[in-house]
Amino acid sequence: MDELYRDQILEHYKRPHHFGRLAEYDLEFEDSNPFCGDEQHVFIKLDADGRIAEVAFEGQGCAISTAATSLLTDELEGMTPEEILALPRDFVLELLGIDISATRMKCAMLGLKVVKGASLGQAADWEDEGEQGDPAEAASI
Repeated sequence: MDELYRDQILEHYKRPHHFGRLAEYDLEFEDSNPFCGDEQHVFIKLDADGRIAEVAFEGQGCAISTAATSLLTDELEGMTPEEILALPRDFVLELLGIDISATRMKCAMLGLKVVKGASLGQAADWEDEGEQGDPAEAASI
């Protein structure tokens, strides 16, 4: 089963969904993971009811951060910013479907952190998403 999820992560890394910049947007935010250099910038367009009508992101990063953000953006249409703020980190971990080491947790959570920041209009308060580790461990994913 892990192989299926690994293939899904590689597919979302190579061909991320919702990748690019929206011409018009209501909310946006960018952040990075200083430990590995991953960067994400998200753009959100709201409909008349204040729900997400469109979402896009751009940036660069490892397979985990790009795939996690791609998978997350697939789920956001129709949500309100308040619903996004209530999303737990387990939501993203379940989308990824594999165990994420403490070293890679910041990579996996960057998209959620950026989407929450866009919903707030400022950096979201963030619990510890992991610890600095050896980037060479990424090859084992």
